[in-house]
Amino acid sequence: MDKENNLRIFLVDDDVILLKAMEIDFLHHTDFIVELFSTGESCVDNLSKNPDVIILDYHLDGINKTAMNGIETLDKITSFNPDITVIMLSSQDKIEVAVSCMHHGAFDYIVKSETAFIRLQKTIDMSLRYKKIEKQLNWYMDRS
Repeated sequence: MDKENNLRIFLVDDDVILLKAMEIDFLHHTDFIVELFSTGESCVDNLSKNPDVIILDYHLDGINKTAMNGIETLDKITSFNPDITVIMLSSQDKIEVAVSCMHHGAFDYIVKSETAFIRLQKTIDMSLRYKKIEKQLNWYMDRS
């Protein structure tokens, strides 16, 4: 697959070590074009690059206490383009946090753990299949 057809993924987390580890995993195990952002604001400022998938931390105030949090960033992303797949990634293991993220338009919510990267890969794959089926269904409905 040539580089321009590769999926573009944004990784957004204020934990620089986790961000770098995720980048290494994605670059080693996928053909994605990976871009890193440590704030929601920098992610939103780059949405014109049309990412296919955004992995977004729930808490983004580790560097700057006044930074947008994950929900605020998610809202701006879905306002810009509701078709961007956003997967929330957080250390919060509370069902109400996950439900809130889903209500704001997240495709999925994954708790940071040893298996998080594998779950991210599976969720991205599932979202791409879903988009493909949705596109085929829309094509079929338009022809009817």
